[in-house]
Amino acid sequence: MSMWIPTEHEKYGVVLAGFRGTVQHGLPLEIGDTVQILEKCEGWYRGFVLKNPNAKGIFPCCYIHLKNAHIKNKGQFETVVPSEDSVITEMTSTLRDWGAMWKQLFVKNEGDLFNRLWHVMNEILDLRRQVLVGHLTHDRMRDVKQHITARLDWGNEQLGLDLVPRREFSMVDPDDISVTELYRLMEHRHRKKETPAPVSTHHLFVHLKSLMSSNLGEELEVFFFIYDSRENRPLSERFFVKLNKNGLPKFPEKTERQCTLFVDLGSSDLRKDVYIVVHIIRIGRMGAGEKKNLCNVQYRRPFGCAVVSIADLLTADSKDDHLLKVYACNTESDWSQIHDNIIKKVNSRYNLSGSNTGLAVALQLLHGDIEQLRREYMVLFTRGVSITKKLGFSDVIMPGEMRNDLYMTLEKGEFEKGGKSVARNVEITIYALDADGQILKGFVAVGSGEPGGDEYHTFVLYHNNSPRWAEQIKLPIPVDMFRGSHVRFEFRHCSTKDKGEKKLFGFSFVPLMQEDGRTLPDGTHELIVHKCEENANLQDCSRYLKLPFSKSNLPGNNQTVKGTKESLWITSFLCSTKLTQNGDMLDLLKWRAHPERISDSLSKLKEIDGSEIVKFLQDTLDTLFGILDESSQRYALKVFDCLVHIINLLQDSKFQHFKPVMDTYIESHFAGALSYRDLIKVLKWYVDRIIDADRQEHIQQVLKATEYIFKYIVQSRRLFALATGGQNEEEFRCCMHELFMSIRFFLSQENKSMRPITHTQAVFLQSFPAVYNELLKLFTVREVATFVRETLGSLPTASQPDCPLEAVKLHCIAKTVDSQLYTNPDSRCVLLPVVLRLLQAHMQEQRDLVMCAHILTCMLSLLKKDDTDSSSSEEVDLIVESVLAVLLRTILEVANRPQPAGPTLRPQVQDVTGEFVSCLLALLRHMKDKHYQQLLQRFTSKEDLRDFLLHIFTVFRILIRPEMFPKDWTVMRLVTNNIIITTVLYLSDALRKNFLSEKFDYKVWDSYFCLSVIFINQTCLQLETFSASKKKKILEKYGDMRVMMGCEIFSMWQNLGEHKLNFIPAMIGPFLEVTLVPQPDLRNVMIPIFHDMMDWEQRRSGNFKQVEAKLIDKLDSLMSEGKGDETYRELFNSILLKKIERETWRESGISLIATVTRLMERLLDYRDCMKLGEVDGKKIGCTVSLLNFYKTELNKEEMYIRYIHKLYDLHLKAQNYTEASYTLLLYDELLEWSERPLREFLSYPMQSEWQRKEYLHLTIIQNFDRGKCWENGILLCRELADQYESYYDYRNLSKMRMMEASFYDKIMDQQRLEPEFFRVGFYGKKFPFFLRNKEFVCRGHDYERLEAFQQRMLNEFPHAIAMQHANQPDQTIYQAEAQYLQIYAVTPIPDSQDVLQRDGVPDNIKSFYKVNHIWRFRYDRPFHKGTKDKENEFKSLWVERTTLTLVQSLPGISRWFEVERRELVEVSPLENAIEVIENKNLQLRTLITQCQTRQMQNINPLTMCLNGVIDAAVNGGLARYQEAFFVKDYIMNHPEDGDKIGRLRELMFEQAHILEFGLTVHEKFVPQDMRPLHKKLVDQFHLMKSSLGIQEFPAYVRASPIHFTNGSPRVGRNSAPNIMSPDGGARVVSRRRSDTLQVHRPLSYPAVNRYSSSSLSSQASNEVSNITGHSESSDEVFNMQPSPSTSSLSSNHSASPNVSSSAPSSARGSPQLSDKHKHPRENCLSPRDRPCSAVYPNPMEPTQRPVPHPAGDSSLPRSDPNISSPDKVVKPAPSSWSLDMPLSEFNGKCPPVPPRPPYSGSPARTTRSQSPVSTSRSPQKTSVPPFTPSPTECQSTGLVSNSPVLSGSYSSGISSLSRCSVSEASGTENTPTDHVLPNSASSGSDELIRRENKTPPPYSIHERNNPRRQVPLPPSLSLPPNVDAPPIPPKPHQIRRQDTEPRRPEQFPRPRPIPRKVSQL
Repeated sequence: MSMWIPTEHEKYGVVLAGFRGTVQHGLPLEIGDTVQILEKCEGWYRGFVLKNPNAKGIFPCCYIHLKNAHIKNKGQFETVVPSEDSVITEMTSTLRDWGAMWKQLFVKNEGDLFNRLWHVMNEILDLRRQVLVGHLTHDRMRDVKQHITARLDWGNEQLGLDLVPRREFSMVDPDDISVTELYRLMEHRHRKKETPAPVSTHHLFVHLKSLMSSNLGEELEVFFFIYDSRENRPLSERFFVKLNKNGLPKFPEKTERQCTLFVDLGSSDLRKDVYIVVHIIRIGRMGAGEKKNLCNVQYRRPFGCAVVSIADLLTADSKDDHLLKVYACNTESDWSQIHDNIIKKVNSRYNLSGSNTGLAVALQLLHGDIEQLRREYMVLFTRGVSITKKLGFSDVIMPGEMRNDLYMTLEKGEFEKGGKSVARNVEITIYALDADGQILKGFVAVGSGEPGGDEYHTFVLYHNNSPRWAEQIKLPIPVDMFRGSHVRFEFRHCSTKDKGEKKLFGFSFVPLMQEDGRTLPDGTHELIVHKCEENANLQDCSRYLKLPFSKSNLPGNNQTVKGTKESLWITSFLCSTKLTQNGDMLDLLKWRAHPERISDSLSKLKEIDGSEIVKFLQDTLDTLFGILDESSQRYALKVFDCLVHIINLLQDSKFQHFKPVMDTYIESHFAGALSYRDLIKVLKWYVDRIIDADRQEHIQQVLKATEYIFKYIVQSRRLFALATGGQNEEEFRCCMHELFMSIRFFLSQENKSMRPITHTQAVFLQSFPAVYNELLKLFTVREVATFVRETLGSLPTASQPDCPLEAVKLHCIAKTVDSQLYTNPDSRCVLLPVVLRLLQAHMQEQRDLVMCAHILTCMLSLLKKDDTDSSSSEEVDLIVESVLAVLLRTILEVANRPQPAGPTLRPQVQDVTGEFVSCLLALLRHMKDKHYQQLLQRFTSKEDLRDFLLHIFTVFRILIRPEMFPKDWTVMRLVTNNIIITTVLYLSDALRKNFLSEKFDYKVWDSYFCLSVIFINQTCLQLETFSASKKKKILEKYGDMRVMMGCEIFSMWQNLGEHKLNFIPAMIGPFLEVTLVPQPDLRNVMIPIFHDMMDWEQRRSGNFKQVEAKLIDKLDSLMSEGKGDETYRELFNSILLKKIERETWRESGISLIATVTRLMERLLDYRDCMKLGEVDGKKIGCTVSLLNFYKTELNKEEMYIRYIHKLYDLHLKAQNYTEASYTLLLYDELLEWSERPLREFLSYPMQSEWQRKEYLHLTIIQNFDRGKCWENGILLCRELADQYESYYDYRNLSKMRMMEASFYDKIMDQQRLEPEFFRVGFYGKKFPFFLRNKEFVCRGHDYERLEAFQQRMLNEFPHAIAMQHANQPDQTIYQAEAQYLQIYAVTPIPDSQDVLQRDGVPDNIKSFYKVNHIWRFRYDRPFHKGTKDKENEFKSLWVERTTLTLVQSLPGISRWFEVERRELVEVSPLENAIEVIENKNLQLRTLITQCQTRQMQNINPLTMCLNGVIDAAVNGGLARYQEAFFVKDYIMNHPEDGDKIGRLRELMFEQAHILEFGLTVHEKFVPQDMRPLHKKLVDQFHLMKSSLGIQEFPAYVRASPIHFTNGSPRVGRNSAPNIMSPDGGARVVSRRRSDTLQVHRPLSYPAVNRYSSSSLSSQASNEVSNITGHSESSDEVFNMQPSPSTSSLSSNHSASPNVSSSAPSSARGSPQLSDKHKHPRENCLSPRDRPCSAVYPNPMEPTQRPVPHPAGDSSLPRSDPNISSPDKVVKPAPSSWSLDMPLSEFNGKCPPVPPRPPYSGSPARTTRSQSPVSTSRSPQKTSVPPFTPSPTECQSTGLVSNSPVLSGSYSSGISSLSRCSVSEASGTENTPTDHVLPNSASSGSDELIRRENKTPPPYSIHERNNPRRQVPLPPSLSLPPNVDAPPIPPKPHQIRRQDTEPRRPEQFPRPRPIPRKVSQL
């Protein structure tokens, strides 16, 4: 068998086709993967895919395309780098990275970027193919690579990837260049990306589309030009387009004749008063409306003009076409000024040429150099566009630019009539002729766009002898044809007669060059019009050229011609790079012809325009050096001055591009071999006179030209040496040394009173560095370096820091370091000390930091990384010694400098910081062991070393700040970190050696640890967040620097010994942050440190409470930032448990670790739940879990309060206002009503505890109001009102009382929906910890049914499986790796049964107690026990009743709470039957009452209910119960059920009686169309009675309260006013009628109607409370609209449809549903048990209004727990009544509403009104257990000690009359005045109350035991004069009294407390 052989050359390849890897050891491959090949065997390779190097396998050779590659580290750990173009390599890897991210863009729905990136990727692939083919030219390859890198950078920027440093399109390896150079590259690319350079050159693109007009028919000529209205002159040539008769371009195929580019516009030309002017000329008949005749002669005639401002194009969309309005002249004579008139809006001189005439033009401004535009707008230039030049030269004149254009503008003419009666129609024909009189063909150009012609005809102005044309033409005549050429103007009269003749009547001419060689001067010329005849021969130009051409050139005696009136005015302008109009220039150039004029010519050179000099630069320089060679003694100084003038002229920005021309001249054309002597002599003469000269300006001009003077000196000396073989070398060197001595002497002069010398020195220093390169041509490197060192060394030291010379010195140093001289190592060793001395001085004084950074950068960039020679090492050592310390201080200063408010200075500061940082990094990178040793040895004292270490550690912390470098500079950050960790490793030895044991320094060690922690936590080092390829590159180059630093931390920590205690607990948080980094090796290294800390803390304190506290505090903040994971929790637990196994403190250690681990579990759950996109319910539940953990297990109050507020914010966001109130109440309960000052915390300002508690109260009240939980808000209002009252803050007290009253109104008036409750079980290990394998009861949202709730839960947990049964799951479900949800509806069991059983309490109030403060919930599951009877299933139908008890009551701080306890009870079939009938009876009573009181508009609910009971077709009705339970067998077999069977019989008879009455009511209200149904029901009812065997109802049934009457016991709101009695008591309308009389007792409500409609019953209750005693007379009362039908709100409360057999299941809100949880006996009251109910009215006649009774009445309340039972039971009166007995026979009294009592201890009396006859009492209900205080029935355990039991309406004191009700089912009444309940008894029974009623301990509003603040009333409001100022009121806890003590009078008058300022409500 063949062996696997390692490959030699086959190392790298690309996958050509996908390979599944199904063979043994096969490696799956995807097309395009790159593989590294390790071995080969018989057509198979073994290797790995580069993107996943850990997975190795085999694959076929034929699937791989091999590529050449370089192998690094050959062997086991070899890496392969493809040997291809670096751009190709980068392209490939980048496209791979983009591919994955591109798909994610699609997933994230970022369509725009997705599409753009797709196109760019395709474009890059196409370019990649072109590069790989290799057929491109060098220039094309360069362009393609540039394009590729630009696209790569764009994509990286869009995707947030790293900025790639490049040089010449190739990626740069940071190890191959210095850090300073790397920084420069990054900065250059960053700046290029951010700030494009401002453009100073602009161009205007014009494209003429068409002219739209209705009256065309002739050809047109259109002229465009740019016009400056400020100076009234055109700025450009004209662009000329010909249009056909339809207004379209005449040559549409030639786009260059329709498009033009107005080039070279400066930024100053883009202003409002610069316009694009369009002149339109028609070609046709003289008059536009003339009839067509035989004449074919056509004339050019004015048509119209259009104008648009260039400034308008800056804001307009560049792609928009412009439609320009065309205007015409009112008179033709104004044509030349029409554009000016339009601009100035002189409306009287022009008008629209037509309403629909417009010129369609495309206009676009382009910016940048013309070559740049050619690249960017390639299509534009390839398609063809004409160039329209600017008049004159552009702002910058380029050498080599060739122009020779003469522009002539025909301004105006003056002509005589010529014997005619009318003025002439003058047309001028223009010709250009050469010296021989031949016409120059094609040199008369009207403008760009059309080729030049042989002649040009002006337009004709009709009958005008003084025409004004202002037409411009261009004559581009070559230079060699200029001499002797002239222009001739021929004047013709155009006849309008039939023949249309053009008759010549004169001509003018002008020569283009004068005899002395000067061209025609620029300006206006008045030409002579020479008369001639039509047949005059003008071909012989010699005949007229002798004549005068201009009136200005006429001799003085020629008056005849001067006096003629006829003239032609033209303006000429020459734009030429070869011809001149300057005579002085010509005189200088022809100096040999006139030697006597040399001196004048040299003097006048300075006055000649610069553009003329640069045109003839070479000729001028030849002239100057020619004069110098021939007459050096005489003209040397003047020639030198002229040379200086020309050199300085080239410094001007307009001519700076001519410097290369002068350089070329010096190198190639200069021939002054003897000039150097004179130049040196004159220069030294000037330098020697600097000190004595009064005026320095000229000398400064000389020194500015030093560079080029030295160039001429050196070149002259080289030419002389070349010609003579190096003669006079010593003489030359001597002259140069003397010159430098003069310079050094001049530089050494200090500035005293002669200020100008400083400026002169500065001027020289600015130009001096440019001389170095010239000196190097003649001297050695060391000689030149010595010149420079001595020259710079001669400068005086700065006496004043602000001296301008100091900045120039630094600039000179910078140029020196930048120069070629400094790059040579030999010169560096000479210059470095001087450079460092100046640099150090400036950096110490923090001056010119930008320049200092630049100098340092240049110095360090010259150091080579691998340079090992001694000179380089010495150089590094010298820089370290001089600069390192000051560099650190500078970085600290700059980085910590406060940034200015404006954005302007920030970039500069950033540049400086970055430059200095790169310099520091470069210096540290070059430092080796020897340098560090020398550095540390230089510190003479420990303090200096300590300061250095603190500085460098602090600087390192600055370097790794996120804002130090831009976000995408990962390359720079990695280099920085590599250098930092290397340096720290060197310095840690110094730390160990110098600052341990007795020399321990905490500050240095702390700085070290802080740096290490920050280093590890950097974002750029978290490799887990990077792509695989990026992570691989970083690990290959640098390794994981976090692990390296972690090992170093551990090592240093172990060296600390007993000094570790100094860092406990300070370093716990930072080290914990390090261990949370997801790097396993780092965690394994760092977690054991916590064991070490625990051990040392145990030794010191005997415990590790500090460690525990700090761990817990930091864990919360760190994990909330996203750090840590489940793996960390397990690792933390396992490592530390293993470490502490053998410790003596093992038990406490295990406890701490367990606590921290549990906290981590909850924090991880919390973090997962708080992620964006998670549902609010999960967030809230998790927050509650964590909050409880902090309170119960950790007792961390601050964290507890923080999470209270986080939970509060979540509730507000979810609009859970009630839960938000309960949550904030947790914090409120931690505070007292005290003046203790509280610090600023969260969003709370610094304030007293009283103020914060007041604010919390108000916020909670507001949220209770928003959540419609007004009963809870009332209690808080009362508490806050007591506080205001105790401080006499009546303003706020009034507001609080009004708010309390408004809450009562809202309770009665507003509708509240009753929520449904659902039991939810979360089973399986995949649920978060706080939910896992737990069951909860959840309070549903409004209108939320079981199906909607189930769907919501499945949406919140999308991976969960819904369980379809209600049985408890087994262990397999608990331990499953899945999520199971078990959901079913449950029924609340209210604790406040007392309120719910009262008949007088409206449904609005009852509805609150049905669904609030609920601890227990019930769920019924029907099942059959034993054999099921198919004939009658009721015999075996049992109900399994599950009662769930929660850990907290609902609602609370969450919408759901965990189930604490389950109770399972089985209900027998008989008990089930009793419950069913009880509920149905209650439902019938409710519907009958609603129908009677007209609360329902539709009688259908009652009809359906009656029909369902009477015609019980489904289950057989009551007969089934008879068959099941009334048979002899059942009674014999179940003797214990005798009472229950009796109870069932009573209920059945009661139901029959209710049905009979219901049918009576139904008959009264049934509509006509339902009469047949009613009759059917009556017949069936009789059948039902007979089937039950009922002939006559028994006595107990007849005596039962089922007789119904109309009316209501409630009176109108104002029917019985509250009149105070004289003795201070209250006369109040009675609320109760006597129960002892023969009263028509309505039905009672012993059981709560859980399912009554909250929308219907609450509204109905409101209506009933407003109905007066008149039963049928008040129509408007009965017309009140109840709420809409609530059938849509229905829900099934049963988890199974079978439950309907045990309890009726119907729609929520439907009156058919009844409560199911009451005991059967409580629903079966005797006739005496059923008091008057609110729904069965007792009309009160005015004569029967109750009157108050004495307070001493013997009647006692039945609910008082302090009164014995015999006292409460009163003998019942006889009861006999019938259905027809009227209610008006009865008269009863109800107890009055007690006034709000005064504070406890006051002698105020409570006056009461009581019934004269005692109420009846059922033997079954002899006492009522205490119940939770509520707004409707408050026992006032803590507020008022002697107050009676108040109802909510009583406490308001105002609305009692409007809400008065009759006697209540629970029998709660008023206590007598002499019976006072002591407060101690109430408070002592608090626990009892809580146990009885399951009042929620921490989260319920009912556990508020804040007694009313008792402040004694002062005897007088005025203070006696001898009493001091009133003291500050006592604090609330100081003035509380024992409520059992009577109030004793004060011995001294107590001053009134000062009212405190309370925040406004």
